[in-house]
Amino acid sequence: MGKIVKSGKSFKGCVEYCMLKNKAEVLFADGVRADDIYQTIADFNMQRKLNVDLGQAVGHIALNFSPEDAPNLTNEKMLAIAHEYLDKMKISDTQMLIVKHNDTRHPHLHIVYNRVNNQAKTIKDSMQRWDNVKASKALTLKHSLHMSQGKQHVNRLRLKGLDQVKYQLYDAIKAVSQKVRNMDELQQQLKKQGIGMQYKYKSGTQEVQGISFSKGQYKFKGSEIDRSLSYGRLKTAINERIVQEQQPARPSLADQLRERIRQNSQQQAPALSHGTGNKGHALIGTLLEEAHFGGQDAQDDSEFYRKRKKKGQYISR
Repeated sequence: MGKIVKSGKSFKGCVEYCMLKNKAEVLFADGVRADDIYQTIADFNMQRKLNVDLGQAVGHIALNFSPEDAPNLTNEKMLAIAHEYLDKMKISDTQMLIVKHNDTRHPHLHIVYNRVNNQAKTIKDSMQRWDNVKASKALTLKHSLHMSQGKQHVNRLRLKGLDQVKYQLYDAIKAVSQKVRNMDELQQQLKKQGIGMQYKYKSGTQEVQGISFSKGQYKFKGSEIDRSLSYGRLKTAINERIVQEQQPARPSLADQLRERIRQNSQQQAPALSHGTGNKGHALIGTLLEEAHFGGQDAQDDSEFYRKRKKKGQYISR
């Protein structure tokens, strides 16, 4: 999984973090000298001056792999995947530094690149977060890497800044949405936790087109936090839960068996007392057939096939 890191304007802080980390390994460098950290920083800064109007020239991406894949990931394979990832992200023809960190259970690379390319043009980043999701998923499937099982497996304690808030919002919204009966109630309950919820309306109307959530200085569209938190999906999930809760609970097959046996024993006590145990088996078979074909629908279905058989048009199952 790729993680777009907001690095600001300084190559110094970004490069120092990547290269000075304990046991850090420089796997690749292009257009910068990697044998001395100060020369690396100077090289990045020299090229950024080719486009002084670009304030955010630092590109920084963390490429994370699952701990389950660690035994099969050599430096060469990680580097090859990183280059494929960069191709999919359309990051090329620029200064590049790829550093491996070994301070966590999961292998990961830090990619530092100059958004001022070798032709003094800007590498755009407007669609990076969406491109990152597509590129990460495609490479995970291509290389048969471990696919994450969802947000519940993310180590919250290691998250910081924007990602930390995003997961806090995800956890809070998911928990509260399981207890409320409508969107207005959801908004009220989230407000008590310091979470804002705002609607986006279709121009000139009161038709809701989207939803966003905010906490502190951070604000996200619902779908940015998770697809299940878009306005449509969130509202549908709440409504479906309410409908389900209002429906009477259907007895289990075991309960149905016990009740039918009890009723049958009361009605046919003399027969059962004379050892006609096969009736009990027949009753179980009937109930199982009803459970399989859906009760009354199964009876209707049987009637249909009985009539067809009379007419010589029986169709086998």
